[in-house]
Amino acid sequence: MGKIVGITEFKAKCIALLNEMERSGEPLTITRRGKPSLTLTAKGEGRVGQQPPRASAFGMLRHPQYRFDDPLSPAVAPEEWDANNPDELYRAR
Repeated sequence: MGKIVGITEFKAKCIALLNEMERSGEPLTITRRGKPSLTLTAKGEGRVGQQPPRASAFGMLRHPQYRFDDPLSPAVAPEEWDANNPDELYRAR
C-alpha cells in the first residue's frame, strides 16, 4: 500500500518524502483529517528526470496521407487554382 502521511507532515517534509518515494518505488498517500486525499506514484524506475525514449524519425511520415504517387504533378487542378485566385485581385489600381 505504501507510506501514508498527513498533509501537514507532507508540507513540512515534501522533498524528502518525494525522494524516498522515488527510491523505494512505493506510492505515497497523503491524508487530510485522516481520510486519503491524494496518492502519488513514482513515474520512472527510480531515476529523477528520466524522459521516455523518443520515437525514431524514420517512418514518421509513413501514414497514407503523406504518400506521393507523383511528386511532380500539380497539387490541384488549374481550374481550382484560378477559382481561388481571381483576376480582380491582381488588377492594377
